[in-house]
Amino acid sequence: MMLTGSQILIECLKEQGVDTIFGFPGGAVLNIYDALYKAKDEIRHILTSHEQGAAHAADGYARATGKVGVCIATSGPGATNLVTGIATAYMDSVPMVAITGQVPTTLLGKDSFQEVDITGITMPITKHNFIVKDVQKLADIVRKAFYIAREGRPGPVLIDICKDVTAAQAEYEPKPPKKAASIPIGVDDKDINEAIEVINNAKKPVILSGGGVSIAGADKELLEFATKGKIPVTTTLMGMGAFPGTHDLFMGMLGMHGTRASNTAVSESDLFIAVGARFSDRVISNVQRFAPKAKIMHIDIDPAEIGKNVVVDYPLVGNIKKILKQIIAGMKEKEYSEWNKKINEWKESYPLKYAQDGRLHPQYIIERMYELTKGDAIITTEVGQHQMWAAQFYKYTSTRQFLSSGGLGTMGYGLGACIGAQIGKPKKKVINIAGDGSFRMNCNELATAVEYKLPVIIAIFNNHALGMVRQWQELFYDGRYSSTSLDRSTNFVALAEAYGAIGINVTQKEEVDSAIERALASVDTPVVINFEIDKNEKVFPIVPPGAPINELIEE
Repeated sequence: MMLTGSQILIECLKEQGVDTIFGFPGGAVLNIYDALYKAKDEIRHILTSHEQGAAHAADGYARATGKVGVCIATSGPGATNLVTGIATAYMDSVPMVAITGQVPTTLLGKDSFQEVDITGITMPITKHNFIVKDVQKLADIVRKAFYIAREGRPGPVLIDICKDVTAAQAEYEPKPPKKAASIPIGVDDKDINEAIEVINNAKKPVILSGGGVSIAGADKELLEFATKGKIPVTTTLMGMGAFPGTHDLFMGMLGMHGTRASNTAVSESDLFIAVGARFSDRVISNVQRFAPKAKIMHIDIDPAEIGKNVVVDYPLVGNIKKILKQIIAGMKEKEYSEWNKKINEWKESYPLKYAQDGRLHPQYIIERMYELTKGDAIITTEVGQHQMWAAQFYKYTSTRQFLSSGGLGTMGYGLGACIGAQIGKPKKKVINIAGDGSFRMNCNELATAVEYKLPVIIAIFNNHALGMVRQWQELFYDGRYSSTSLDRSTNFVALAEAYGAIGINVTQKEEVDSAIERALASVDTPVVINFEIDKNEKVFPIVPPGAPINELIEE
């Protein structure tokens, strides 16, 4: 049947199972929005306050559901406003398709109104991108974009569509989505058998679980692997929830703000097994002194990550789930050892802690959130001190439960992601943990949450400062607090109420439970809780720049 380019785009989105799009209209996408209007009973469009919010919402939707997130923006500034969200998704391997409008083909390259080379701009931050100049190619490009976004190591793909293409007509033939190719195990029996032998003979092994475990759906295999071998487990920030935070083999996060037990265990280990992790600088710190006594085994889908940041002794490239299954089948079942006993002693001697002085501390707030939600909420975060407290003091027990900008460290990410996660998982309670600095960046998305009656909770840890930067200035810049004070008169409760949300102010420890309980009781209205905390609160432990991970500052 003959359809316009806009109609073909919508039909292809329906083919791919898309039920939600986050976006903001403009001139170059008017035809697309007209077709979207006619398909409103099949595809829900969420009108955000800003295109960046749309990108973060699509990202949060994808992380929470495992589906491909979709966002749309017009040409020029609409497209460039998506860039930070696309880069955020790229760094954390999030499947997303960003659709942008472009000026007509006859106006390309002429500095036309709202023309920008968005494919050139996003080339380094997408798995692939396309500019569509021929309506005959549109359907195949859309299908290919979704396939690329979800296959292998997932990531964002951009489709830039010229406006005249959206109006032109072509023959459309429906096609079922192309199934992602089965990811091969990638390694031969010899490599697997060598890995099994090394694991069986290790006296002090440690597993690092990264975000790739969640992406691969290999959390059950990881749990079986660790428990069969009685191997202690630490995680990256992105790996939170892939191994239960309540398990006795769990040591906490690794790296700059990792636990002393994790950082010490890795430094003393004889075998370090990284699963679906990329050896970020925030994890390894001083590469020359990282895991100095250990052989390194790296299990990952992406060969580009092997040996990129650390020298690897046993590379296993391929399907994480299948590799773990093969290793589990051949490895010995072990008993708890002196190594496990030693790690438990470190956990008991060096727990995460904070002052017990009756004042309102952010760590206490996180602990109460965990208890009152029974550990079952989806937590999104902005970036900064509150992000690290959320990683340290909430116990994550399932994948897709902790959504945070890890690689890019995007302030302003959390509220959009919170909206996307809530729409993707409407039966879950979704909480965005924010700092006042991050919240200011995209607080306009409160209007989106109110409009769509989303009962999200925004917990602002308000220290009237850019807390993490200020902490670094105090510890490493002799207390020169350059441009990190946010002593402004913004009333976040009044701001919430102005948008139509519920605002709650908390200044005392005794007020925490009632505020959280009131927020959890909301069924169709966002709630903003402003927690007034001291600007001198710090995230500990912390590894100083250039130091090995076992040389931590604890207070």
